[in-house]
Amino acid sequence: MRSLRREDIELLAPAGDWDCLRAAVANGANAIFFGVEKFNARARAHNFKMDELSDIMSFLHLYGVKGFLTFNILVFEDELRDAKELIEACVDAGVDAVIVQDLGLVKMIRDISPDFPIHGSTQMTITSPEAVEFTKPFEIERVVLGRENNLKQIKTIGDQAKLPMEVFVHGALCVSYSGQCLTSEMWGGRSANRGECAQACRLPYDLIVDGEPKPMGDVAYLLSPKDLAAIELVPQLIEAGVTSFKIEGRLKSPEYVANVVSKYRRAIDAYFDGKDAKPSKEDVRELQQSFSRGFTSGFLEGTNNKKLVDGTFPKSRGVFLGRVKQVLRDAVICEIEAPLKRGDGIVFDAGDPTKKEEGGRVYDLRRKGVKMEGEAEGGLIEIVPGRNDVDLGRVRVGDRIWKTSDPALDKRLRQTYETEKPYRTFPVHVRVTGAAGQPLKSWWSDPSSNHSVFVESEALLEAALKRPLGEEVLGEQLGRLGGTIFELAGLDVQLSGDVIVPMRELNALRRRAVELLEAERQKPRRYMKREVDAYADEQLLQAPVSAEERRASGRADAAGRQESAEAAPAHTPDAAGKSADGTGAAAGGEAAQPYGVRLTALCRGIEQVLAAVETDVDMIYADFEFIKQFPAAVEAAHAAGKKIALATPRIHMPGETGYFRNILKLRPDAVLIRNTGAMYFFMKYRAENPEEYQPELIGDFSLNIANHKTASLFVDAGCSMVTPSYDLNIQQMVDMLSRTDTSKMEMVIQQHMPMFHTEHCVYCTFMSEGTDFTNCGRPCEDHRASLQDRIGMSHPVRVDEGCRNTVYNAIEQSGAEYLNHFLELGVRSYRVEFLEESPEKVKEVLDLYRRAIRGNITGTQVWKTLKATNQLGVTRGQLVKWGRVDTME
Repeated sequence: MRSLRREDIELLAPAGDWDCLRAAVANGANAIFFGVEKFNARARAHNFKMDELSDIMSFLHLYGVKGFLTFNILVFEDELRDAKELIEACVDAGVDAVIVQDLGLVKMIRDISPDFPIHGSTQMTITSPEAVEFTKPFEIERVVLGRENNLKQIKTIGDQAKLPMEVFVHGALCVSYSGQCLTSEMWGGRSANRGECAQACRLPYDLIVDGEPKPMGDVAYLLSPKDLAAIELVPQLIEAGVTSFKIEGRLKSPEYVANVVSKYRRAIDAYFDGKDAKPSKEDVRELQQSFSRGFTSGFLEGTNNKKLVDGTFPKSRGVFLGRVKQVLRDAVICEIEAPLKRGDGIVFDAGDPTKKEEGGRVYDLRRKGVKMEGEAEGGLIEIVPGRNDVDLGRVRVGDRIWKTSDPALDKRLRQTYETEKPYRTFPVHVRVTGAAGQPLKSWWSDPSSNHSVFVESEALLEAALKRPLGEEVLGEQLGRLGGTIFELAGLDVQLSGDVIVPMRELNALRRRAVELLEAERQKPRRYMKREVDAYADEQLLQAPVSAEERRASGRADAAGRQESAEAAPAHTPDAAGKSADGTGAAAGGEAAQPYGVRLTALCRGIEQVLAAVETDVDMIYADFEFIKQFPAAVEAAHAAGKKIALATPRIHMPGETGYFRNILKLRPDAVLIRNTGAMYFFMKYRAENPEEYQPELIGDFSLNIANHKTASLFVDAGCSMVTPSYDLNIQQMVDMLSRTDTSKMEMVIQQHMPMFHTEHCVYCTFMSEGTDFTNCGRPCEDHRASLQDRIGMSHPVRVDEGCRNTVYNAIEQSGAEYLNHFLELGVRSYRVEFLEESPEKVKEVLDLYRRAIRGNITGTQVWKTLKATNQLGVTRGQLVKWGRVDTME
C-alpha cells in the first residue's frame, strides 16, 4: 500500500447537536458524522432535523469540512418511502456521504443516485477482505471496519481489498460485534440495530460454571468493556493504511468533542511533522476527564481479554486520584496521583456502583492541616468536600477516589468554540489589474477549495496626483480580512501607470469578494438523481397453503417416508450435488412432499443430530462449537437419507477462509451463510467451479434482512433461501413477506435467542490465567459457563471455532402461534433451533411442530406444551390485519 500523506488522513468527529458540530470544527476535525431525527444508530441523541441538512452542510463546507449522515440502522418494510425521502434530501443538500448498515437501503440509494457516496457502517460487520469485496458491486466508497480488527488485520484488509478504511480510535466499546447484538431489544424492547441500545452489557452478572456460582469478589460487570483510546497508536494506524480516524460520541457533550478531537489532531499532525506523536500524561488525563471507564486499546494490538474488561464498574469514572488512607472529621486523607483543585468534582468508590455513592465538589485542600493555595499535584493531601455534599460517615479507608469533573478544563474547552472569531482561516491569492478610465479588476483564488471569483470596482480608476495605488496600499486594504475565514497569502499587482480609486471602493470590492468566495464554498455538492419508486421491485407472493393442502402434504409425507425407509439407498451427493435418484432432494425430503412445506432442525451437538435424523425432519443444520464433529454429522445425516447444512461462523476475519474450505471438503448439501465474507467466498467458488460440486446457500438471520430489497439482494447473490432478521416483530415480518418471494424465506419458529456475540471470551477472562486462545488452556472444552442476571435467569455462554462467545437467552421461545399467518403468506420452510436439549426433547419438539404444520394441533398447543415463551424474534409485537388486532395469548 502506498504511503499515506497528511492530506490523505481524515479525523472524523461525532456531533449530536450544533454545539458539538462547532466544537469539532473549531478543534480540527476534517469531517463530521451526524444523524437526523429518524434512521440513525443514536436515537437517544438530540439529533438534527431533516430540514436542517442544508444549513449543516453549508456551515461545514464553509470551513472545508465534510459532513456524513448516519443512516446506520435496519430499515423496515413500511419505512422504505420515508427512507427514500431522507436519501433524496441528502442528495439535494449535498451531503458528502451517507453511512449505511442495511444492504437493501444501499440498493435503493444506487437506484436513486449512481454517484452519491455510500460508506459501509461498522453495523455491516465488515471484518475481512472478502466482506469488503461483497460490497464492491454497489460502489461503496469506504468501509468502517469492526472494532475487533487488529492492526495486522487492518493492513491485510487494506492491502487486499484496496478500499479506504475507517477505524474507530476513541470512545465507548460495544462488547458485542456491531450489527450482531440482540440483547437490548430482547430484554428491553430497544434494538441496537435501530439506534436504541439500552446497554445490557453494562449490567452486573454472576458467573455460573457447571451449574455453580463462581466467586468473583467485586467483579460483577463481566461484559462491560473499558473505553477505547488509541491515541498512542496513531503512527501504527497510519502505517497500517487507516485513512479515517473515527471518534465515537454522538451522545457526548461538546466539551468531550472539543477535547478528544484536539488531542487526536495534535497527534496526527505531530506524526507528519516528524515529531513525537505520543500524548503527554496531561493529555491522557484530560481525555479521561471528559469520559472514561478506564482506557484500553481494544483489539487493535491483538486480543487480550484481561485488559478489555475491568469488571468493577460500568460507567464513566474520570481520573483516578488514589485511595482513602484516613477519614477525618471534615476531610479524607489521600495520596493523590493526579492534579486536584478547589471546585473539582469527586466520587468515593466503595466497590459497588449499584448502591448510592458519596460524591460532590472539593471545597478545600490542606497539607498537614494547613490550607493550600492553587492546585495540588501529588503527595498526602487532605481533601475537604463541600459541607452538604458528602456523608463522610459512609466513606471507608481503602475506597477509591475519582476526579469526575474539572470545571476549569471544561471552561477552556468551551472557549475554543464559544467565540465570535472564525474557527479556521484559509489563504487567498489576489491578482489586481487596471488602468486609468477602467475599473479596478481583481481575481481572488481560494486554493483550499479550488474556487476563484472575479470582482471589479464600480468606480473607474483615475490618474493619481499623489499616493497612487501600489502593493502596499492594496495589500493593507484588501488584506483586512479579520473576522472572515480568509487571510491574504499573496498579492499580484499589475497596474498601468499611477492610478487611484476611493478607499470605499476597495473595501466594497473586498467585501464582495469574500461573499462570493464563501458562497462558492457553501454551494451543495451536485449528484445525479433519478426518480424511483421505493417499492418498484416488489415481487409476487407465492400461493398460500390451505389447511387441506397441509393435510394432504402430511399424508403424502408419511407415505413417502415409509417407501423411502424400505427402498431408498443412503443419500450420497454426487459431484453435481444430487441425491442417488438424481432428483437433487434427499429421500423423504421435499420430493416426498408435493406441497413443499418443510421442517428443518438446527443442532448444536452430534447427539442432537443423531436424534433428529430419526424424525421426519427435512433438513438438519449442524452448528457446532468444534468443527472436528462436522464429519460425523454429515455421515450420520447422509446415512439416514437426510439433507444436511453446515453453518459458517457469524464472524469472518482475514485468513479464516480455511473454515469454508473444510466445509467444502465435507460436501454438505447446503451451507448456512452467516456473514458477507462467507457469502463472497462461496459466490466466488461457484463462479470459478461451475462444473464442480455446488452446495445450496442459505442466508441466516445475521445477514440482517429486514426488508424485501435486502432479501432479493441475497437471493440474487446466490442464496436459495434466506432467514429474516430477528429484529422484525410480527407485523413488520408480515409487511416484508407481503412484498417478498416467500418460497425463498425460512422462518425460525423455535430457538434460544442469541443475545451477545463477542470477541471477548468469558471463559478466557474469568476461568483461566491466560489472555487469549494461545494460552488460556481452553476451559470451554471442559466446562459450561452461563451468566446469571439480576432476576436469576442463567444465560448459557457458548464458544465457536474462532473462540468468539455467544450468550443465549435462558428461555427458549416459540413462534408457533404465527404459523397460520406464515402459511397463508406462502412461507414453505420452518426451522427449529436447539441448544442444550436432550435427544428425547429434540424428537418431542420436532414432532409437535410437524403436527402443527399439518394442522393437527394449534400453535398455542405447541408453545404451551413446551413451556416456551410465546414470541417471534426479539419482540412480541401484535398483528394488525383485516381491520382487527391479533394479540397473542
